[in-house]
Amino acid sequence: MKNKKFKPLFTVLLLVLVLALAGCSSQTSSSQIVHPVGPNSPGIWTHYFVYPLSWFIKQVASICGGNYGLSIIIVTILIRLALLPLMIKQIRSTKAMQAIQPEMMKLKEKYSSKDQNTMKKLNEETMKLYQQHGVNPLSGCLPLFIQMPILMAFYSAIRGTEEIFHNSFLWFKLGEHDPYYILPVLAGITTFLSQKASMANNPATGPAAQQMKIMLYIMPVMIMFFATNLPAALALYWVVGNVFMIVQTMAIKIPDAKHNVGGASK
Repeated sequence: MKNKKFKPLFTVLLLVLVLALAGCSSQTSSSQIVHPVGPNSPGIWTHYFVYPLSWFIKQVASICGGNYGLSIIIVTILIRLALLPLMIKQIRSTKAMQAIQPEMMKLKEKYSSKDQNTMKKLNEETMKLYQQHGVNPLSGCLPLFIQMPILMAFYSAIRGTEEIFHNSFLWFKLGEHDPYYILPVLAGITTFLSQKASMANNPATGPAAQQMKIMLYIMPVMIMFFATNLPAALALYWVVGNVFMIVQTMAIKIPDAKHNVGGASK
């Protein structure tokens, strides 16, 4: 199965996760701390994932004069920087997949029969082609997959840390949804721009292009809808992450454009 078929699946899983979080948020009081997080919190997930994130946000906030909104922005950028090597690898893998498409088409024509032996041979030759060009068809899905536990950890840290939950930033409380719906709108707009920039940098063809075009319009609307019910701190994480992604995509695209122009001039 190709990398392009995995991305919509992981995107749907991410949306299902967000929907579950939104449902949990709507069932709890806006002034209630759910399962306080501390150094002695039981459970592997809470003790080794949620609490360290909560502790790190509080440490950064202490450096920022107790500003937890600014702390979340800084922590989000640091997380994105940590994921940057994976994102660069994803982009390179996508471009490598595009480069070997003509050879893959030849393999499909050569092994066009649908019997079991021919399909097995096609899979073997495809894997050889991947190895020859250093392509990992699953590497493009890894950043999306990693975002799921990060999103869950952020949600749990916000709902379980009193300092974060009751703190205010700009016009909103971090533990409650944005009363003016500015953050949800920004989350939707930046999600659209982020996906648009990514599509421009890595154009797809065939059925994959149609799937990505559908997600381009569906994803921002769903993110905006979910952000209206989730804590504003989570929407803030979304907005900052999307802006970082847009800048990152454009920064990678500019050197590629210069390289292409230089190659063409030769």
